Amino acid sequence: MRNNYLKKFMFLFAVLLLSQAIYAQSGSISGKVVDENNAPLPGATVLISGTTIAGAADANGNYKIAGVKAGSYTLTASFIGYTSQPKTVTVGAGALTVNFNMQPSSKSLNEIVVIGYGTVKKKDLTGSITTVSSKDFQTGNITSPEQLIAGKVAGVSITSNGGAPGAGSTIRIRGGASLSASNDPLIVVDGVQLSNDAIPGSPSPLTLINPNDIETFTVLKDASATAIYGSRASNGVIIITTKKGVVGKPVINLNTQVSVSTLAREAQVLTGDQLRAYVKANGNAAFQALLGNANTDWQKEIYQTAVSNDNNLNVSGGLKNMPYRVSVGYLDQKGILRTGYLNRASAAINLSPRLLDNHLKIDINLKGSQSKARFANQDAIGAAVSFDPTKPVLSGNNNYGGYYEYLDAGSASGLRQLAPRNPVGLLEQKFDKSDVLRSIGNAQVDYKFHFLPDLHANVNFGYDASQGKGTIVIPETAASSYYRFKDANNVLHSGVNNQYRTDILNTTFEAYLNYAKDLKSINSRIDAVAGYAYYDYATKNYNYPDLTTDGTVVSQPNFPFDKPQHRLLSYYARLNYTFDDKYLLTGTIRRDGSSRFSPTNRYAVFPSGAFAWKIKEESFLKDSKVLSDLKLRVGYGVTGQQDAIDNYAYTSYYALSSQTASYQLGNNFYQLYRPSAYDPNRKWEQSATTNVGFDYGFLNNRITGSIDAYYKTTKDLIAPVNVSAGAGFSNIIVTNVGSMTNKGIEAAINAQIVRSSTVTWDVALNATYNVNKVTKLTFVNDPNSTGLATGGISGGTGNNVERFYVGQPRGVFYVYQQVYGSDGKPLDNVYVDRNNDGVINDKDLYLYKQPDPKYILGFSSNVRYKKFNLAVVMRANLGNYAYNNVFSNTGTRNNILNPLQFLNNGSTNVLESGIIGANDKNVLSDYYVQNASFLKMDNASLGYNFGNIFSSKAQLSISGNVQNVFVITKYKGVDPEVNGGIDNNIYPRPRTYVLGLNLKF
Repeated sequence: MRNNYLKKFMFLFAVLLLSQAIYAQSGSISGKVVDENNAPLPGATVLISGTTIAGAADANGNYKIAGVKAGSYTLTASFIGYTSQPKTVTVGAGALTVNFNMQPSSKSLNEIVVIGYGTVKKKDLTGSITTVSSKDFQTGNITSPEQLIAGKVAGVSITSNGGAPGAGSTIRIRGGASLSASNDPLIVVDGVQLSNDAIPGSPSPLTLINPNDIETFTVLKDASATAIYGSRASNGVIIITTKKGVVGKPVINLNTQVSVSTLAREAQVLTGDQLRAYVKANGNAAFQALLGNANTDWQKEIYQTAVSNDNNLNVSGGLKNMPYRVSVGYLDQKGILRTGYLNRASAAINLSPRLLDNHLKIDINLKGSQSKARFANQDAIGAAVSFDPTKPVLSGNNNYGGYYEYLDAGSASGLRQLAPRNPVGLLEQKFDKSDVLRSIGNAQVDYKFHFLPDLHANVNFGYDASQGKGTIVIPETAASSYYRFKDANNVLHSGVNNQYRTDILNTTFEAYLNYAKDLKSINSRIDAVAGYAYYDYATKNYNYPDLTTDGTVVSQPNFPFDKPQHRLLSYYARLNYTFDDKYLLTGTIRRDGSSRFSPTNRYAVFPSGAFAWKIKEESFLKDSKVLSDLKLRVGYGVTGQQDAIDNYAYTSYYALSSQTASYQLGNNFYQLYRPSAYDPNRKWEQSATTNVGFDYGFLNNRITGSIDAYYKTTKDLIAPVNVSAGAGFSNIIVTNVGSMTNKGIEAAINAQIVRSSTVTWDVALNATYNVNKVTKLTFVNDPNSTGLATGGISGGTGNNVERFYVGQPRGVFYVYQQVYGSDGKPLDNVYVDRNNDGVINDKDLYLYKQPDPKYILGFSSNVRYKKFNLAVVMRANLGNYAYNNVFSNTGTRNNILNPLQFLNNGSTNVLESGIIGANDKNVLSDYYVQNASFLKMDNASLGYNFGNIFSSKAQLSISGNVQNVFVITKYKGVDPEVNGGIDNNIYPRPRTYVLGLNLKF
């Protein structure tokens, strides 16, 4: 095995040496690309026309193309927003210097935008589409790709799922479109459509993709843009394009960074002295006798300063007509919650050979990664809030691993039941480790017919394969699983020794024809696509027994494995028609079939249409010196939804009961087959969206932006509904029953405020207003319906604090109205009798605030002064509220002076509110629903570019970043940014300081 690796690396090294030797025998072209103010244009491309040989300008505008054979060429410089500039040059055996002074384009931008099954010039877009390139990404310690564009795109909300290593994000495009199915967008990586299903052992599926390999994100927001993806596009589409090689001398790029993460804010709980004072003031002698002498800050005991590093190396270039890029990366990320870490090794290869005189184009993309993680026990976060700070970390003996625990001499385990466990013990005595492999790859072949060059045939073969496995081990001395199982001989066993494994193989086959033709006789252009697609999603879940540390079987699975699988079959077509380069029409249609529905409802058709008018090209505006771009877009389309739906719930089947649900006959117990509830009439959720937008530009596109208004209606929402007894095998089935609307306005503006030879200042601002409303939840209108309960909380049993309710936003809070005293403090167990019947019960619950923000704002600023660069990214959510479950569950007298005769710690809010909490209504009080609007500075960075070093053989730049810089909010919890609106001891997002270095050869 080692010899095979050695051969591969020696082959790659030989290829690089050979390419160097080839270029050494040829001439070179170098120079500088500047703008109208003689300021450098970093990222500008200089291309030898008719070839794929090109060079890119560095931060100082310098470029170089080596290995050019002697002869005459046309050299063309291009940059977004500037007119391409061709020059004819003659190359000899030596070095040739060619400089470019570029002028801004007065027309719409000409960069190419990736859309579904093709590309289009940005100026010819008819749908609501936003592209973010690598130069505009968030910087710093980025471990999951979607975090690169947080706050960068209007209408897109990206909320990290906490601060754990590799934690992913919740992505929402124009609000959620479903209740029980998925609200996640479709993500396409280099032509491979990814499943949104989790990969066991991975904190997030996207974390297995190295962000350093990504070149652009293209976000498709309205239905006219997404309908080409049909059944998976109801929540929008994100197209990720990875970096490719460019023919030329090999370029080696090394990027390394080290980061230090700290806890940004602790949960505010009582100190040891405060708890002693509280118990002495409010508790009886029995409780006072339980007090200890320690002053333990349990949060300081479980959190740490975490040092991480991320290293990436890539080589790009080309051999004749085959551009290539090879990259490797290694991430070592430590969590601020002790014991947690993520190690990720990744590699990517891109080959783009161009054959048959550029008639045959092949793109091969291979990405692979392996992650090894230890998941810190997040139960310790809640335990650190609740555990008595007057007690020490260690007990002074060897019981329960030496950690102090609440004891009860009357219990079999010696532990007090329902009391919290030692937070440090929870961390140190749980070994939850995973080993995950993932590979995403595809080969896309595009052939331009020799006899008809306007016709292309495109075939794409892709796969997404992963294996997630791991072990969970808890020693038999740990209190968390002490004496957890009694066997048939009444012997007690402790600890956990379990394992898990899941194998996933998703495959893609797509084939389409593309015909594009300029019809000069009628001043028109057509671009048509028609194709076929087949997707197979197969999973194999291995089932293992639940074991104690000594190998005793607690429970045995019914089957050794399970193989859920579903398939999609699609036919699609699109036609773009342009007249006079001013009027554009787009029509798409897609017919999808899903194995998740019965044959009767298996197929659905998703059409869309859009119109765009380049108003700036009209005679009355064409010569305007102020207005450089103005385009109207109007679109309508229908998309579908079938993600996060059970594969087989449309048909009747029987499931074997578990061993704990066996039927006794005599002295024997038998497992039975149970019929499952099903709905043969279940069908697709469908969303119809109308979008009207304007794209604009002023002052030679120094100022650009867009404004969009949209209205989305979703019908046939899949949701659980009650059914009458005897109507099926369950009192609840999941079926099509609801409808919902989303409407809003989004705007984006980008401005080059200052542009000179020494200083540039670019700013970008985006804003989104979204209103969501549930319009139907039952088959028949029921005025007495209280909606569907959601939003489970800690405290009490089976309590939910949110509702899906007709006429209200999704997930609206459903609570009692708190009554306050003259001092402004809440009165314990006193609520408004809203129906005036003299009784406080569930009929007095009312609909309150919403967890989703009404307004989402994003702001970016980038200032460059000579070789310095300063950038900031800020985000804001307005109009969103969060339920503070830490306050409600711990900030009461009854929690601290627990009726089961032990002491808990609690939120300092107990000192402010004075709430006793002896009733079941307290946790449903609107007192705990708090304004969670916020302004955050996500990122602040300062960089310096040293330019050429080592006798101009390399370029060096360094940067410093701070992430999670500050937050301004009225929210009283640790962090106002809460997914789903319920704050219950989330893993805190750290403040991270990053030092980075980039070296380019």
